[in-house]
Amino acid sequence: MNKIEHVDEIFKLLKQESSKYAQPVVSRSKWDEIVNTPFTTLISCILSLRTKDKITEQASIRLLKNYDSPEKILKLSEKQIASLIYPVGFYKTKAKRIKEISKTLIDNYSSKVPDDFDKLLQLKGVGKKTAAIVMVYGHKIDGFIPVDIHVHVIANRLGWVQSKNPDETMEKLMKIIPQKYWYDLNNLFVTFGQNICVTISPFCSKCPIERYCKKISVKNSR
Repeated sequence: MNKIEHVDEIFKLLKQESSKYAQPVVSRSKWDEIVNTPFTTLISCILSLRTKDKITEQASIRLLKNYDSPEKILKLSEKQIASLIYPVGFYKTKAKRIKEISKTLIDNYSSKVPDDFDKLLQLKGVGKKTAAIVMVYGHKIDGFIPVDIHVHVIANRLGWVQSKNPDETMEKLMKIIPQKYWYDLNNLFVTFGQNICVTISPFCSKCPIERYCKKISVKNSR
C-alpha cells in the first residue's frame, strides 16, 4: 500500500481553509428545512449528477421540503417533479428516475433506503459515488470515501492517485488514505474545490497545500 507523505498536515490545513467559507449556495436555515435522511440524501445525489452545486441545492429544497418520502413522491406526476427540479441537468430523465426509485423502495424495501452498498447499486441510476454518499452521510455508516469530480480532480493533481474516473479514484483512495479521514474527505475536498482548487485554472497562488501538490495536469493556474 502506498503511503501519502504529509497527509496529517494536508488535512489539518484543509480544515483550516474550509472554516473560512460559509456553507455554499443557500443559507443554512433554508437547507435545514429538509430533514437529512437516507432518502433525501439519495434524491439530492441523483439531482446533483451533471449539475452545478447551486442548482442542485435549490432544486433539492424545492422538491424535498414537501416531498421527503417515497410515498409523497409518488403522489406527484413526472411533469410535476420535472417542474420542481428544473433546471438540473437531464431534469426530465431524473424526474422519471426519482419516481422509479421511489416505487422500488416501496415495493421491495418497505419504503426504506437500503443500508447495503451493493443493494443501493441495484437501484436504477445509482452509481458508486451516490451509493457511497448515501452510506456515509445518509446512513452514517463508515467504510467508504464518496468521490465526486472535486475529489477526483484534486486527488489526481496532488499525485495521490492516477485514475481516469471518480469510481477508480474511490477504490484507490480507500487503499492509501487513513480511515480516520474518510468521513471528512469529501466535504473538505468539495469546499476546497469550489473555492481554491477549481476544475479550470485553480488558484494555486492562494492554495494552503501548494507545497505538497505535484500539480499533475495543471496547465493554467492563478
